[in-house]
Amino acid sequence: METSTVDRPAEASASKSRSLVVAVALGVGGYAFALIVVGAAALAVMLAGVPLMDRPALLLGLSVVMGQGVAFGTFALGYLAYTDRGFDFVKVRVPTVRDVGWAVGGTLALFTGLIALSALFSVLGIQSASNSVTEFGEQDPTVFLLLVPLSFLFIGPGEELLYRGVVQGRLEEAFGPWVAIAVASVIFAVVHVFSLQGSGKLAYIAILLVLSPILGAAYERTDNLAVPALIHGAFNAIQFYVAYLGATGGLP
Repeated sequence: METSTVDRPAEASASKSRSLVVAVALGVGGYAFALIVVGAAALAVMLAGVPLMDRPALLLGLSVVMGQGVAFGTFALGYLAYTDRGFDFVKVRVPTVRDVGWAVGGTLALFTGLIALSALFSVLGIQSASNSVTEFGEQDPTVFLLLVPLSFLFIGPGEELLYRGVVQGRLEEAFGPWVAIAVASVIFAVVHVFSLQGSGKLAYIAILLVLSPILGAAYERTDNLAVPALIHGAFNAIQFYVAYLGATGGLP
């Protein structure tokens, strides 16, 4: 029996609502799953006799590898397998020269946006919250140095696989690319509130809301997840290295 034209708008609306609920569940669920995986891994290491809480670099390294690496990757790919979308749902390939250009341009765009927003917040007297990583770095500055390669190997690829490759891709099925970029960016930004410390959480989220669409647009324009992963990794790695220099007296 053919669906009437009256029913089609209702079906389309239901499909969009379902896609939005699924996208939010993926974004929040991936973070929750990472907490469980990291907690289990940390417990196993401590039961093996390693004083993990006294070694911030090892603790953070374990968190990144098991969280952004293992947990995010497993959660994202598990969803694709469960829904029969297949791994081809995520568009990724070896970067071309054009892709590298996008990666460089995207990284510069992120830093330009960060500098502009930081200057605006400074003028307005608004202070942004800090990520929990900062606390680890204050205990042991080598944490920042460790995070430089981990940004490229796990943080960038893991977060982009989940939030751009799967969440944004799932939203695009119902809303089209640009709405998907905007909504995925909101989900990505809001989820980060769980890793923030101190006041100024809204300011930190506002920064992510401005910067995240750059990652989403890079994925959309290149059809290659490696590009936002490289941008994300480079953006974090440079900040971590600057933080290391500042903590060790390498900056004036």
